[in-house]
Amino acid sequence: MLIVEDEPLVAFDVEHILTEEGYRVAGAVDNVAEAIEALSRAPIDLVLADLTLSDGEGGMEVARAAQDKGVPVLFISGHCPLEARALALGCLSKPYRPRDLLAALDAVDILLSGSRPKRLPRALSLYPRAEPAEG
Repeated sequence: MLIVEDEPLVAFDVEHILTEEGYRVAGAVDNVAEAIEALSRAPIDLVLADLTLSDGEGGMEVARAAQDKGVPVLFISGHCPLEARALALGCLSKPYRPRDLLAALDAVDILLSGSRPKRLPRALSLYPRAEPAEG
């Protein structure tokens, strides 16, 4: 998993929560260039990306690069614009609680396995194209 977050304390907290729960974190980066480099050098199964980064670019560029490599993205942001829907599985709204982050990752795991999550944390919105078709 790759964390793309420009607030050091938030990135540290997310990385700590994930590693404590047994997730493998490939790294935490704070800009688009480092995120693209990380996507090129290590196998990554999911990108958690803030939409607004301090370098003036943002998670949309990271999501496009991840999409090109077939890596799913979950945005973590205070505001997810409509155009973000074509690039990610969904958006976890800031602020969120650690248990919401973990519940969101559980929902993403279920979604990526081809099923529909039964419950979602309030802070998580899944985008329609990401949800499996009824069948």
